[in-house]
Amino acid sequence: MSAELFVYSIEMRTKFRGITVREGALIKGPAGWGEFAPFAEYDPTECVPWLRAAHEAAFEGWPEPVRDRIPVNVTIPAVGPQEAYDLAAASGCGTAKVKVAERGQSLADDLERVEAVRDALGKAGKLRIDANGGWGTDEAVAAIALLDRFDLEYVEQPCETVSQLAAVRRRVEVPIAADESIRRATDPFLVASQNAADIAVIKVAPLGGVRAALEIVERIGLPAVVSSALETSVGIAAGVALAAALPELPYACGLATVALLEQDVVAEGFLPVDGYLTVRRPEPDPALMAAATAGAHTRDQWQARIRDVEKAQ
Repeated sequence: MSAELFVYSIEMRTKFRGITVREGALIKGPAGWGEFAPFAEYDPTECVPWLRAAHEAAFEGWPEPVRDRIPVNVTIPAVGPQEAYDLAAASGCGTAKVKVAERGQSLADDLERVEAVRDALGKAGKLRIDANGGWGTDEAVAAIALLDRFDLEYVEQPCETVSQLAAVRRRVEVPIAADESIRRATDPFLVASQNAADIAVIKVAPLGGVRAALEIVERIGLPAVVSSALETSVGIAAGVALAAALPELPYACGLATVALLEQDVVAEGFLPVDGYLTVRRPEPDPALMAAATAGAHTRDQWQARIRDVEKAQ
């Protein structure tokens, strides 16, 4: 398949997922632009669905939407309480997801951050936390008991394994959402069969595209929250397409993450207005692409990475 390839390098506004610079590749085909941006620690085999998702966007396009706007949450990194408050207050979103269990930080840090976000949202706002598998079972149960004083909507991936999620779910009242246990699992349906989660966090790229993700949501039988993998607006468009095509969308989605990047490759990117994203497919802007162009060494690395992933398919 003939395609145009563009490699970007964009600084993060705040360190997130341990990275300060986001890199990836945009792939243009007859259906438009797709994004291939697996994180550095992912090996070629794990990257196969990411490339499949980018190719779907570039060569096939997406299913027709059933709604024209998507409710979204603001994502709050593991920052201090004042910055957390400011980010939540400025977002215009009525739902916030707060990162907790950050390596090198304490539960006291989490409590201060979550309290600040609750203050910014007010009593009517919805507040969820994401531990990225950072707690053990007993640690998660104790932390959730303390953090639920701020009225949690749900807790995302409190522990690493499915068996741990199931154990925590039996011991707490707060709903449990599974993320890594679905998108990085050899069996994404295990969380449902083991009664380990109440909610499925679904990300297009690691699941192989919009159509593949739709099938997984149908088979898993849990309410879905569509989230991003920290892409530019080109990649976010795939998440928006999935959220727009789902038969039901009971929760705000984690697709308002473009604000975590210092810049975008789209002139009118996916930034929320009054807590919603409009369903559309934006085109990259040549001037913004030029500003985000990666150096020659990074371009060579991503081209080589794509070749390795193609061999692994």
